Amino acid sequence: MSTRDFNGAYLLPLFNEVEQARADGAYRQLPAPAPASSLATDDAPLGAYAASHLIRASYTAGLAHADALRRLTAAGEIDPTSPWTLLRGALENFATGLWLLDGAGRAERRRRALSLWDEDMRNRHQHEQDTSHLPTGGGMSGAQRRAEIRAIADHLALAPLTTPRTHQILLVAAPTAGLTAVKVGATWRAASGFAHGRYWPNLRASQPRAAIPGADGVHTVALVIDEDQHRPLAEYCRIMLRQLQERYHARTQAR
Repeated sequence: MSTRDFNGAYLLPLFNEVEQARADGAYRQLPAPAPASSLATDDAPLGAYAASHLIRASYTAGLAHADALRRLTAAGEIDPTSPWTLLRGALENFATGLWLLDGAGRAERRRRALSLWDEDMRNRHQHEQDTSHLPTGGGMSGAQRRAEIRAIADHLALAPLTTPRTHQILLVAAPTAGLTAVKVGATWRAASGFAHGRYWPNLRASQPRAAIPGADGVHTVALVIDEDQHRPLAEYCRIMLRQLQERYHARTQAR
């Protein structure tokens, strides 16, 4: 696709936010919580499994996805799929950070953090099994860390932990950011369809440009991104990024 097929002006507010989070070619990290802050109090009994570690990691990962689209756009290499998959990654990460910050009450916020850590280490354990990897130098395996996480949950009376589902995280985080959950979920579903190579999003969220006949009588349809359909995803990412920054800073200041 050529740059003449793509305007992309609606992406500029998001890209401006991302560029403000860059310095010297790297992303500015969110600061660690001040010792007397609300988030530090949340984290205190969680040890190595602090919510703030997950929030900061999600923030940086979200920026990286959005920034990748910025670079792709600057290079004039926009296709009908990548903008959806990249902003899907950004949206999921920003929503996860908000979800971790805004549970109703300290116990719920801690439960969310430990649940996400538990799922993280479940995936690590599976990878270690798949690759026959054993930690060296006294390091703990994914299974051992998962047992440690669950012991903390038991000690804090937060068990049982439940597996966080991305779609549910998005639906919970959307109102926190002042967005309509069902609209955010619908846009995310289209983005997920593109990421997984599904057929339906091409019909729903792409624009046909040409039909190329094949020797077997089957036509190949050339598609470009439908900017009107993609625009809400960019706006949701921008809003969630801004809300994540503001809410994180509010909860990490000393009281």
